[in-house]
Amino acid sequence: MSVPVALAALVERVDDFGEVAYLMTVGGAGLPHVVAVGAQWDDGELVVGAGRQTMMNVSARPDVTLLWPAAPGGPYCLIVDGTARVRAEPTEASETLAITPTAAVLHRTPEGDPSAPSCMTVLSRS
Repeated sequence: MSVPVALAALVERVDDFGEVAYLMTVGGAGLPHVVAVGAQWDDGELVVGAGRQTMMNVSARPDVTLLWPAAPGGPYCLIVDGTARVRAEPTEASETLAITPTAAVLHRTPEGDPSAPSCMTVLSRS
């Protein structure tokens, strides 16, 4: 599967799950930091708003994970790993991050059919 085809499939999946996701970063003490964000596509990157702690975490450790939970009773959640960078947009009122997806999977939830695959690759790690 070529990267443009896989990225198109990921765009479709993100659209299916909606704008709201959870962004996970790692702080200086190695502890996770999780925040709810609104994610939108811009030229192959996911753009999200970020607060002070998230920006500091990404500046030091750019590997991040986004999680779109399953709808109530839904069979799969969407997990996207990526590399984040602080986006320089001086005209914007709030700071944003641009995340380049590096891998993505649909992961079966406890409500999902146990005979269905537990994990389905949407975007293979390159």
